[in-house]
Amino acid sequence: MSESVTTDTIKKIETLRQALHHHNYRYYVLDDPEISDAQYDQMMRELMDLEAAYPELIAPDSPSLRVGAPPLEQFETAPHTLPMLSLENGFSEADVLEFDLRVKRFLKTTEPILYTAEPKMDGIAVELVYRSGRLEQATTRGDGINGEIITANVRTIRSVPLVLEDSDGQGGPSLLEVRGEVFISKEGFKRLNAERLHLSQPPFANPRNAAAGSLRQLDSRITARRPLEIFVYGVGRVQEPLQPSHWDILCRLRQLGFRINPEIRPNLTIDEVVGYYRRLDARRHDLPYEIDGVVIKVDTLRLQQQLGNTSRSPRWAIAYKFAAVQATTRIVHIDVQVGRTGALTPVAHLEPVNVGGVVVSRATLHNEDEIRRKDIRIGDTVFVQRAGDVIPEVVKVIESMRSGHEKRFEMPATCPVCKSQVVYTEREVAARCVNSACPAQIKERIKHFASKAAFDIDGLGDKLVEQLVARNMVGSYADIFQLTAETLSELERMGTKSALNLIQAIEKSKRIRFSRFIYALGIRHVGEHVAKMIANSFPDLKEIQTARAEDLEDIAGIGAVVAESVAGFFREEQNRIAIDRLLAAGVQIVPDSQPAGGPLNGRVFVLTGTLERFSRDEARQLIERAGGKVSSAVSRNTDYLLAGKSAGSKLQRAQAHGIKIIDEDALKKMLSG
Repeated sequence: MSESVTTDTIKKIETLRQALHHHNYRYYVLDDPEISDAQYDQMMRELMDLEAAYPELIAPDSPSLRVGAPPLEQFETAPHTLPMLSLENGFSEADVLEFDLRVKRFLKTTEPILYTAEPKMDGIAVELVYRSGRLEQATTRGDGINGEIITANVRTIRSVPLVLEDSDGQGGPSLLEVRGEVFISKEGFKRLNAERLHLSQPPFANPRNAAAGSLRQLDSRITARRPLEIFVYGVGRVQEPLQPSHWDILCRLRQLGFRINPEIRPNLTIDEVVGYYRRLDARRHDLPYEIDGVVIKVDTLRLQQQLGNTSRSPRWAIAYKFAAVQATTRIVHIDVQVGRTGALTPVAHLEPVNVGGVVVSRATLHNEDEIRRKDIRIGDTVFVQRAGDVIPEVVKVIESMRSGHEKRFEMPATCPVCKSQVVYTEREVAARCVNSACPAQIKERIKHFASKAAFDIDGLGDKLVEQLVARNMVGSYADIFQLTAETLSELERMGTKSALNLIQAIEKSKRIRFSRFIYALGIRHVGEHVAKMIANSFPDLKEIQTARAEDLEDIAGIGAVVAESVAGFFREEQNRIAIDRLLAAGVQIVPDSQPAGGPLNGRVFVLTGTLERFSRDEARQLIERAGGKVSSAVSRNTDYLLAGKSAGSKLQRAQAHGIKIIDEDALKKMLSG
């Protein structure tokens, strides 16, 4: 060790590491951060600077290693101490009831068996090995006996603890093998594919493929840039007394810092499991991640051990799969839509077909390169897939069903809306309309501006926006705040009362959080997450307006493309004028760190169970707009638990802590003040 390393330096590095591990757990596992992103980034930069100055002090579990390591030449393999077996599949209620009867016959009992039901994540199974509380090795499932060593890649996943810390200050068992599922959320998948298309790279077909490709990168620095997450679902070998039930094991893992799926339900009879499956199937497309079924496990560990395994699968578990979300139909014709940034997107119009319980008549074709790659033609019979998106996609063409009358599609040379020139750039796959005054772009920009994640103007829907643009009543989102009840009442299906309600909604929207304001501007490559990163890094709007691309690149997670897009947006005179008009109209920007005011100001809520009046996401937005905060875990900081039907363990924990339980009616009263 260098003689220049002082005791204070060693202590400072260790203190920073412990703090970063703690705040990482609060953010990614508990969804209950204690510091801002900017403070976290500052601590990380300080640690990395110290480790760069004293490389001999870099530890294998340092949070700084989440950025990735130098590339490997190839993956090595390692055996699993206990095989990672596959699950038996069930495709009907009868299959599940037969599974329950088999379990009872094997155990020679007629008493009801209690099960734990879990969403079956559509991701990649991995095993994490911890020794003395520190992540030592991570492997893929492989063939169930041996897996590829992907430790450097798994270290980059923020929700994977590098160091375990029990609530009593201990580091957990001396040996712990944890099994989990690595996945990419729907929103993360959209951002990832948008970035790849921008860089002229082929998009991933689905989130599972994206997760698999990201985990198997020889260069973990690439993996670090992918939005990977993990839920753990069980253990292999453990050197401490095991808990009496599967649910207790999951609770123990959560205590050690692992992320457990909040949708898991314990202590269910087989009839309750079937009910859980039906409810989850009904709202699977509203979940933020892909699932393809429900995993049913005998909860009592003693009974699991009695049941044992076959050569391929455990006798105590079954995967109850959902109905397929693919269907076959025919492409009637293809047209082109123009987005708010001018991007031209070909869309297939289909013969209506039921896909996963939803009638589908359109599907995105992404871009011209994608059409050529899949050789999609008008009149083709195709597989379409709905994976939770509003517009599904064409998966593949069934060439054997071609008649010879199919027609190739060519992208237009001019914009289909304003007839302006269409351009292609070397860095982009998509064609783009260069006319910023194109009515289609204006409509999409205003829809984005008024959306729930932006200004959230209730009543300003798509059809009304189309009327306003068509009549030249708005040509920019700043024009929204110049509308009057008198002019609005002249529109179709817009009476005096509706016009007054919309004006009130516009007035109400004027007080807005900084990150939502940035997102509302519709800057290319700036989604909700990037908008929050920018808002947390700059004190006010003036600072961002004068920031250089290099200043924006200093924000961890923002690259050169996004930085230049943001800086370029604020250099444009027309954008600066539009912002000045918004502020002149009375728009008030509230810092994200400051409560926005409202009847729920400063209150912390946790949601559980199935809500009837609105979705979880809608409830979260209502609470946050009223100044409250939504956390995923019950803690001493929780003020209220909003409990819907079939509330689970969160309800029990809230009752144990004396936290007030409310229903949707109570929340509605609180929101109204």
